[in-house]
Amino acid sequence: MTITSPKRIGALALMAAVAVGACSSGATQTPAQTTAPPTAPASEAPSEAPSQPAMTAPTVPTGDVSLTGAGATFPAPLYQVWFEEYGKLHPNIQIDYQAIGSGGGIKNITEQTVDFGASDAAMKDEEIAALPAGTQILHIPTALGAVVVIFNVPGLTDLKLDGPTTAGLFLGTITKWNDPAIAALNSGVTLPDADVVVVHRSDGSGTTNAFTSYLAAVSDDWKNGPGVGKDVQWPTGIGAKGNDGVAATTKQTAGSVGYVELQYAAQAGLASASLKNADGNFVQGSTAGVTAAADAAAADFPADFRAEPIINGAGPDTYPIAAYTYLLIYVDQKDEAKGQALVAFTHWALTDGQAMENDLGYAPLPASVQTMAIDELHKITFGGTPIWGM
Repeated sequence: MTITSPKRIGALALMAAVAVGACSSGATQTPAQTTAPPTAPASEAPSEAPSQPAMTAPTVPTGDVSLTGAGATFPAPLYQVWFEEYGKLHPNIQIDYQAIGSGGGIKNITEQTVDFGASDAAMKDEEIAALPAGTQILHIPTALGAVVVIFNVPGLTDLKLDGPTTAGLFLGTITKWNDPAIAALNSGVTLPDADVVVVHRSDGSGTTNAFTSYLAAVSDDWKNGPGVGKDVQWPTGIGAKGNDGVAATTKQTAGSVGYVELQYAAQAGLASASLKNADGNFVQGSTAGVTAAADAAAADFPADFRAEPIINGAGPDTYPIAAYTYLLIYVDQKDEAKGQALVAFTHWALTDGQAMENDLGYAPLPASVQTMAIDELHKITFGGTPIWGM
């Protein structure tokens, strides 16, 4: 089972990188995403992986099945490992995934050129309205991740930033690394008189959606200027495709600052800033910080599954930019064997696969959200009959 991306991320190399170093706004409920309310209470404390509900797992088809998917680069390292591990258990199931960005995933699922899509930004009302007549899509959350601010400044290894200062960098109003606003947050740190070079995504991206949600929350200038979305008009900087593209460009460009999902910073060996959270503490991006944010917000997870990024969540250890990532799955499957394979894999990802997330730089779903996601799989049908009956 494979992932194709601008820069393929192999599972073994990814694991080594983790050991060394460690892709919408919310919208009103629509019938396509409506589901039952949570059946389990929200987690009150972080955990290695959510508990697994006791039920009979979906049937895995016995014949050879190939699934194709496309979308977010944010979860691509995790999906790479999942596809390879699931392939060991079920060699007859082949999953090919193109990591092309959340915007591409939504485009492909809309055009019906893939068996499933992937996005870190939930589909907007207008994107759902653009689906072919009669098409319904489920948003199945699979993981959470942190969006971190990476930097490549010679001689600088530790950096503290607050919201306004981060916004100033990406607005282009802070143009030097020794700017007084940065210096005030980094007492005792020698900051060079070097130009700031912003690196941002050039493609439609859920990572961008989460990051711009943060910038809009901490800066009126950003909120009233570039705004929030998978693709915005950047005031300054260099565009790069994918999380891996932003990481690579930042690594190659002295004086640069960018934003990526946590795992890409670890893989590239890039330092990331400690961001000031809602409690006034400077925290590094981490799975623990994302778990704290997710657990605190789990009770408010929407019934239509289209959750906004978790920005400036409460708690002393909470990281301020956390986001869910989703599989986008057709409710009505046109091929029974493919539908069975997709439901079976997704169930495995929501149960056994969750235990792999922390080691790969992602946070597992809160228990209540995991339960909701598993229940959602019962809605997937072939010929009007649920593929996985209750």
